[in-house]
Amino acid sequence: MENVVDVLIVGAGISGLTTALGFHRLGIRSLVLESSDDLRITGFALSLWTNGWKALDAVGIGDSLRQIHDQLEGIMTTSMISGRKTSELLFSAPVESGVRCVRRKFLLEFLAKELPIGTIKFSSKVVSIEESGLLKLVHLADGTSIKTKVLIGCDGVNSVVAKWLGFKAPAFTGRYAVRGCLELKSSHGFEPKMSQFVGEGVRAGIIPCNDKTLYWFFTWTPSAEELEMSENPAKLKQLVLSKLGEMPGEARAVIEETDVACFQPAALRYRPPWELMWGNIVKGNVCVAGDALHPMTPDLGQGGCSALEDGVVLARCIAEALLKKPSSHEEEVLLLEMGLRKYAAERKWRSIDLISTAYMVGRLQQSSGAFAKFFRDKILSQFLVGLLLGRTNFDCGKLAPSSL
Repeated sequence: MENVVDVLIVGAGISGLTTALGFHRLGIRSLVLESSDDLRITGFALSLWTNGWKALDAVGIGDSLRQIHDQLEGIMTTSMISGRKTSELLFSAPVESGVRCVRRKFLLEFLAKELPIGTIKFSSKVVSIEESGLLKLVHLADGTSIKTKVLIGCDGVNSVVAKWLGFKAPAFTGRYAVRGCLELKSSHGFEPKMSQFVGEGVRAGIIPCNDKTLYWFFTWTPSAEELEMSENPAKLKQLVLSKLGEMPGEARAVIEETDVACFQPAALRYRPPWELMWGNIVKGNVCVAGDALHPMTPDLGQGGCSALEDGVVLARCIAEALLKKPSSHEEEVLLLEMGLRKYAAERKWRSIDLISTAYMVGRLQQSSGAFAKFFRDKILSQFLVGLLLGRTNFDCGKLAPSSL
């Protein structure tokens, strides 16, 4: 059986659903293929900064998410070696309006519920892509095939579409992360601030989502023995707790009280920036977005925000082509390719900047040695926070093309 669609999006994650919703707001139908049986709501939570909220406002769900997530007031950094606070930065008013820790589950559900019924096709794993004249023919694991005028890969770090474009698998940093959420029946008592804890080659953080929910993370470079231990959730939990050093008791308790099932190691990967410099973000009528385009380490908190930006820019650039009502199929294909090239031009250097900065920040914050500790605690903390905030001022623009 073979179907034909105008726009086919592979992956119902943040970038895929944002792109689909952008198309829907502009009156364009798309089909989203998701390999799992339901929305992939793992990942617990993510920081959304000013740039992410601008993208959410562009697709019309920003206010709904703000109502259930608390506004954050600043970043506080504490040494896990001395137990002392090394820096604190309060957000200024323009930033303050757009910093919240958002549950991934709610973000995906809010995006999905705004889409027309039938937009997402679950249990649809893409196994191969081939040319079919001016179209692309996408083959699924269940034996069905779909022809499309535009193919958009939002299928994560192991993207089939990115591989078809010629990208290599993302590089491994050597670091791993463990993440979790603690939901309480009463108020947790934490200030509405990001609390960051830095130790000898390790980093952790605790961020309130609302008055009863806390998100936490822990990153480190494991030894071979620790990596083997991490395969057992109970052993991994004890390993994480053993590396928290002089973390304050109330912060340590958040990780102690988290269900052991949450303790799963995730390898931190990134796309080397030179691959984006020389590679093809777009080839004909095919492109990638989100983690399929710019997998990065979580040290800037910009992975989700940049995926939201991608969705808005991509929907806008494609809409300019699809809404012009070309006189022939050939002209339509040409306009679509021009739209995709415009998207690539807008996102290429933004992606390179975020990947590079996140990688550098992660290396600096988890460096070891006496000099590194002194430099990080006395000088680097304020510099790195400023570097982070500088990347949040980006505005992806309105959804509607200027020509409409």
